Amino acid sequence: MKEARKLSRRSVRTERRLFLADGPKAVEGALEVPARVVEVFATPSAREQYVDLLADVDVTLVDDRALASLSDAVTPAGVVAVCRQLDVPLAEVLGGDLVAICADVRDPGNAGTVVRCADAAGADGVVFAGDAVDPSNPKTVRASVGSLFHVPFAIERDPAAAVRAAQEAGFVVLAADGGGEVDLFEADALLARRTAWLFGNEAWGLPDELAALADHRVRIPIHGRAESLNLATAAAVCLYASARTRR
Repeated sequence: MKEARKLSRRSVRTERRLFLADGPKAVEGALEVPARVVEVFATPSAREQYVDLLADVDVTLVDDRALASLSDAVTPAGVVAVCRQLDVPLAEVLGGDLVAICADVRDPGNAGTVVRCADAAGADGVVFAGDAVDPSNPKTVRASVGSLFHVPFAIERDPAAAVRAAQEAGFVVLAADGGGEVDLFEADALLARRTAWLFGNEAWGLPDELAALADHRVRIPIHGRAESLNLATAAAVCLYASARTRR
């Protein structure tokens, strides 16, 4: 338990290549590949509640107080798994046809929701680039609702390098930009190609020098009085537009 608690710190997660999956959905995703799971902690009541999930799993039973010390949820669900890190090389993520590049996306809830949207839209991977949140942050894992275990993701410290790698792999890179010259709903010809969506920080969006590296800047049309959409919503709209065109 002491060692598992230390995984709340990014430095420890990075050093040990371990992280915590909190809650039944996250644990279910982790258990799809049993070799990924190091240990599962649960309260006696949670083991009874999630009997189908934990039936064939070696579980370390702990009391509610001990389990709560592993969870940052307001109401812990009673089950937490220690898992091996999941990130893969950038080239592996770029082996598909539709990816999302998150540049300097720092909010763990937004990052997890983008992963969930990518999963729902059938995207092939997500790249966390620059000063982005650690994908194994407990809030990111929880916000993905298990999708972090379904969608391959890579970590690239240089966002420009991620963009260039996508282009070299044959992707058209589309920067999600409220002032973009291309209307999303008039971009079917672009969306039918191998596409890498480039999303920026929640507060200030994409730096001009990074957006300029993209092949096109694409805007989501706003018909009402709202100034813009938040990151997670914009990512969902863009990824589903690509999915609709591709299908």
